[in-house]
Amino acid sequence: MNKINIDEPAVSVREARLGSITGFNGTAKELIECSHAGKLADCSRSFSQCMGCSSGNAFCQLSMIKDAAVVNHAPVGCAGDFFGFNFVYRVGQMERNLPAATGRFFNTNIEERDTVFGAIQKLEDTVREAYKRVHPNAVFITTSCASGIIGDDMESASDKLTEELGIPVVACYCEGFKSKIWTTGFDSAYHSIVRKIVKPPKKKTNKVNIINFWGSHIFDEILNKLGYEANYIVPFSTIAQLEYISEAAATIQICPTLGTYIGAALEQIYGVPEIKTPPGYGIAGTDKWFRELGKVLNREEEIEKIIKKEHERVIPKLEEYREKLIGKTAYLTAGAAHGHAIIALLRELGLEVQGAAIFHHDPVYDNGDNTSDALAQDVQNYGDIKSYNVCNKQAYELVNILNRVKPDIMIARHGGMTLWGAKLGVPTLLIGDEQFGFGYQGVLNYADRIIETLDNKEFVSNLAKHSTMPYTKWWLQQDPFTFLGGNEHVENY
Repeated sequence: MNKINIDEPAVSVREARLGSITGFNGTAKELIECSHAGKLADCSRSFSQCMGCSSGNAFCQLSMIKDAAVVNHAPVGCAGDFFGFNFVYRVGQMERNLPAATGRFFNTNIEERDTVFGAIQKLEDTVREAYKRVHPNAVFITTSCASGIIGDDMESASDKLTEELGIPVVACYCEGFKSKIWTTGFDSAYHSIVRKIVKPPKKKTNKVNIINFWGSHIFDEILNKLGYEANYIVPFSTIAQLEYISEAAATIQICPTLGTYIGAALEQIYGVPEIKTPPGYGIAGTDKWFRELGKVLNREEEIEKIIKKEHERVIPKLEEYREKLIGKTAYLTAGAAHGHAIIALLRELGLEVQGAAIFHHDPVYDNGDNTSDALAQDVQNYGDIKSYNVCNKQAYELVNILNRVKPDIMIARHGGMTLWGAKLGVPTLLIGDEQFGFGYQGVLNYADRIIETLDNKEFVSNLAKHSTMPYTKWWLQQDPFTFLGGNEHVENY
């Protein structure tokens, strides 16, 4: 177990803290065995097409706090995230019947002169202007490669402004150059929240923290039946709500990639038990998840009744879907934990998973408990996955593989990856709501959408006839992992 230290201003990156990697090709079982034996080594690429940024992932969470402002201490180009997240923020408000409001996002516009003489004065002036304009209850300062390289003293500035303005002004250290694992940005955001916002508990409540992105509120019904109340964090929380997440009865993660750090932090520092079983995807995984929830909340008898009732409702319908999907093949690309969830769903439905391109791999989570290993649970429940690729959104690898395996359907978690399947004439399904597939009903939800996608192939078939690829025949004839070095597990497709 990694010891959470909130006295440190910055969280340790995932490569150092968890041993996370972005390059591997082999089988899922081989990856699990290497991870559990402590022998996992990252495989570097001699060519890289794209990467994500920790700063964007930190901003993803902090920007959704309803009464906080975010000051991005960076060149103005780094503010490109603002538009996308402001759109998500507005859509999320409409879905929740919240008053419409634009995001409270500011940028300090670090320029060439500032890299020589420092930009602390710009930062302080921007925080003051943000406070004057929107009167937030907290200000988060997200760092950038530029502010990190020039060495601006963010901690002193934030402490000074906290005293001056009378609200928490919190530095979030998320420089993109520090980590190849961009999900380190989630950890940076949560570290800043736990370090400077969360207060020690005054009492224990019946609330259960739900660490999620901005998906549907499916946990309300589940927890209300058990006498508990769902508390969704961080998106659409207020600073006052976040101050007392330490008083919760438990913490649930919809995605361990997102919540590994804050789940462990709340348990270690404030004694809030974390549900360590992987989130409930697929029938077997959902059974296991519900039983741990019942154990932690002291509702084991009620949980068994729910499991029995849901099996009676879902299993007959599931069998009908399996008959329709027999013999169908699938390939998927997604972030780590949600990718493991989709694998469970696809295999529960009887599809043959020809392979997966998963954006990174965490050998362990911050709680140090192998129970949380969702990929290991997939292999235990459904068997090995032959062609398992850890690939940080390298589209050239994905296109090469899809061109070879030609699955009946491709499942993607992120919009930028879907067009590659469509251009090859492969029906592609993108579901942005990570809660859509959760639990017993989630299996049926996915089945319905997969069948709908397979039944409507005309668009991608026509698109493939009239579209061109940026990748030449030379590349498509190469081994997909030509540029992935140091890996002995390359498979022949």
